[in-house]
Amino acid sequence: MHRRTLLAALAALPLAAHAARAAPAYTGIDITGSSIGPDFRLSDSSGKSVSLRDYRGKYVLLFFGFTQCPDVCPTALSRAVEIKRLLGADGDQLQVLFITVDPERDTAALLAEYMRAFDPRFVGLRGDARQTAQAAKDFKIFYRKVPSGSSYTMDHTAITYAIDAAGKIRLAFKHEQTAQQCAADLKLLMQPAKSTSFLKGLFQ
Repeated sequence: MHRRTLLAALAALPLAAHAARAAPAYTGIDITGSSIGPDFRLSDSSGKSVSLRDYRGKYVLLFFGFTQCPDVCPTALSRAVEIKRLLGADGDQLQVLFITVDPERDTAALLAEYMRAFDPRFVGLRGDARQTAQAAKDFKIFYRKVPSGSSYTMDHTAITYAIDAAGKIRLAFKHEQTAQQCAADLKLLMQPAKSTSFLKGLFQ
């Protein structure tokens, strides 16, 4: 229910930035110009404080989840691995960030190990309860504990955000979208930067 509500809200966001030109044919939800985010302050596996600003120059895939997630999170991260492969040489421009919504159990060491299971260059991020709640609120992510036997699991929004090299949020990928669709969208995002660089080289 919560994921459907978020997707409906994302789809209804104004696309003012594209009013003056034809919008690219993205399969993801184009949220260019939205106020989602725009940043966070969390810690990586080494304990270093980081923000989205630290990844300027990279195209970022941002996902919220938890390491004990039985299916959605490993599927999203496996898709990210395939997206990076499909991008070929451009895959080096992609940075995957995974923010845990379960900092109570997801220690820095566990997050680092979990990321290595998919790609050692993927970065796991965590905060305390307050920081986690703030990041989730800023990025319109719903999450909550769900009792499960003697323990608990987490219910959370399954959406992956794509952020461009300038640090601007651009797309929201639904969980059902394929790696091929996501990679094609990212290639479209990367094209303007390539064209600008090419033209700049011609006139220098």
